[in-house]
Amino acid sequence: MILIGENIHIISKTVREALEKKDENFVKNLIKIQENMDCLDFNIGPAKNNLENIFEWLISLSNKPISFDSTNTNAIKNGILTVHNPSQCFINSTSKDAERLETLTDLTAETNCNLIALALSKETGIPKTADGRLEIVFEIYEKCKEKEIESSKIYFDPLVLPINVDQSQATEALNTIQMIKESFEPKVNTVIGLSNISNGAPKNIKPLINRVFGAMAYGAGLDAVIMDAMDLELVRIFKMLDTNSPKTNIDYLYLKLAQMIKNFGDIDDIEFDKNNQEEQNIIKTAMILLNKKVYSDSFTQV
Repeated sequence: MILIGENIHIISKTVREALEKKDENFVKNLIKIQENMDCLDFNIGPAKNNLENIFEWLISLSNKPISFDSTNTNAIKNGILTVHNPSQCFINSTSKDAERLETLTDLTAETNCNLIALALSKETGIPKTADGRLEIVFEIYEKCKEKEIESSKIYFDPLVLPINVDQSQATEALNTIQMIKESFEPKVNTVIGLSNISNGAPKNIKPLINRVFGAMAYGAGLDAVIMDAMDLELVRIFKMLDTNSPKTNIDYLYLKLAQMIKNFGDIDDIEFDKNNQEEQNIIKTAMILLNKKVYSDSFTQV
């Protein structure tokens, strides 16, 4: 599992201000707290005005591979052509939209970087079903093959929607991951922006939602995750799943959830300690993510 840190994101007012001012100490601290990540996602939005060349400045502050995250394709191109190790970096991201897809697949072929591709187009938005998302994935894949991009360099994002907006979409995202992993030979990769699943939920339950969905997505065949590097328990859970080394009953429960998804099992067959509140909350969360229970902001207290 490739862990990609999400903590430099222009949607944060303090991060935006630090980037605009080129506050080196602030940004270096954000980079330092993401030392446990394999790659850093630099989300700079449209990269206009004084942020137009910010990728080049950010590159000078980090020695990790970078995920170039911007709606500005010129900014991505200028940034990725600056790094010494583009083959380890990511372009985040293309959709099916023709102009962007053409530009970024060309850049991927030129630099041998990794390409994140969203199951999305302007015409359809995000399809409601896994089948609809897979259709877009196939179209993007064909363009990648035209450019002779290796399957191992392609990371498809099924797009995770907030559980409190439409909880049925959590299972569609899991289904899409499984279908992508089964549909290509040589195999392609999958990636998600994990924090999207808990966006808008109360702060106290966000980590729980992220961890449970992360474990289930891992079981579905997830290869990379864009995540909050400061959630050290989530980092630990992913590493535990990667090494198949559970040490506690909680670890075993997360492992059971991953295996349930992998083997198309049923959550009702999972054994857990009904007298343990933490285990109860994990199962409650999984039931909601599987659309078997109705979400509410206070679901852990019910």
